[in-house]
Amino acid sequence: MNLLRRVRSLFNPEHYQGWGKQRKYFEGWYFKILSADEQSAFALIPGVSMDTKGNRHSFVQFLDGRSKTSEYHKFEYEDFSASPSRFSVSVGNNRFSASNLSLNLNGVKGKLNFSGNVHWPKPWYSPGIMGPYTFAPFMQCYHGIVSMDHSIEGVLEYSGKKIDFTGGRGYIEKDWGSSFPEGYIWLQSNHFPEPGVSVKTSVAKIPWLRGSFTGFISGIWLFDRLIRFTTYNGSSLKKVAVEGHSVVIVLQNKNYLLEISVLRDSATALASPVGGHMEGRIEESMSSEMDIRLTEVKSGREVFSGKGRNTAVEVAGNVGEVLI
Repeated sequence: MNLLRRVRSLFNPEHYQGWGKQRKYFEGWYFKILSADEQSAFALIPGVSMDTKGNRHSFVQFLDGRSKTSEYHKFEYEDFSASPSRFSVSVGNNRFSASNLSLNLNGVKGKLNFSGNVHWPKPWYSPGIMGPYTFAPFMQCYHGIVSMDHSIEGVLEYSGKKIDFTGGRGYIEKDWGSSFPEGYIWLQSNHFPEPGVSVKTSVAKIPWLRGSFTGFISGIWLFDRLIRFTTYNGSSLKKVAVEGHSVVIVLQNKNYLLEISVLRDSATALASPVGGHMEGRIEESMSSEMDIRLTEVKSGREVFSGKGRNTAVEVAGNVGEVLI
């Protein structure tokens, strides 16, 4: 039964991947939600954690990007359940899927519905953002995109106040494996002057066999098309620089050059996996700013430029390993 579920999940990265796992494993989904007036910005991370000794639990992490506070709600492992045929997971009385979430946490309650989800393509030979690396059985950390952008409808009650998220924007991704990379940069925004634009980029030190390499996965959803820059599609990483609160990343594929410049705001601590156990600490900002410029390689013509608000940013671990 677990083998069948593993095969089905392999080709559907958004599904639960941990069938049969007992130790040294984590899996978590990241829901970013912003209200229409952009005054409320939350991140919710449901998941499971299994340490090297087989101690297991489930959790829901909550990040308030405006007050810059976070909470880790710990549950018994048995409180976690997942559908074997689609992305639908529950942690206690909290439910999460690509089309909605329902919360019943201490201090946060309510239901949100999502529509107009923008998916990352997943042909059988390259399922999701990991591409052919999906089939590598020994990766430290795998990554998936559930929705690059979508609209929100619904209300949450938070700290005794009702917040209407109707008309807001959301984003969903996920990670699974044993540990986050030793050093990485991750950023995302879908709040640009023109609606219908979303950017997600990550650069990380990836252990591989007896060595390592700098891997990158980036995509810009531009109104009606997805332009991809990845390690496996012939793209190149031209520049990675971190200086103070500034982050600069430049990528190029055969048709386009993407220049990203981020000014990081102060961040909030979150729990992260180390050997499956959520004992690590990273910091995330949800109020940074991103400037992007996309140009054609051959003509030099500017295709798009804009400033991304509410940018989520993590600069974690030994980032010196990925600088260029």
